[in-house]
Amino acid sequence: MDSSTLARVGAIVFIAIAITAAIIEATRTDAPAPAPSATSVTTTDQRDPLDADLTRCSEAGEAATRDPACLKVWEQNRRRFLGQNRED
Repeated sequence: MDSSTLARVGAIVFIAIAITAAIIEATRTDAPAPAPSATSVTTTDQRDPLDADLTRCSEAGEAATRDPACLKVWEQNRRRFLGQNRED
C-alpha cells in the first residue's frame, strides 16, 4: 500500500468520524436543569436587612453612587466584611 492510498483512507476515516460526531451532537437533547429544592430557596423573612438594601442599591445603578442611603449601606457592608463591629 503506497502512501497516497494510506492518506486517502485516513482522510475518509477522519471525515466519517467527523460526520458521526456532528450527527450525534445535532440529535442530542440537553437534560432539563433540576428544580431548586425548597431548602435552598431563601425567603425574604430569613434575609439580612442589609442584603435587601445592597440589592436595592445594586439595582439602582449609577444613581446609587450619589444616594446617601446606599453609601451608608456600602460602608456597613465593608465593616461587616472586614470584621469591624463598630457601627455609627
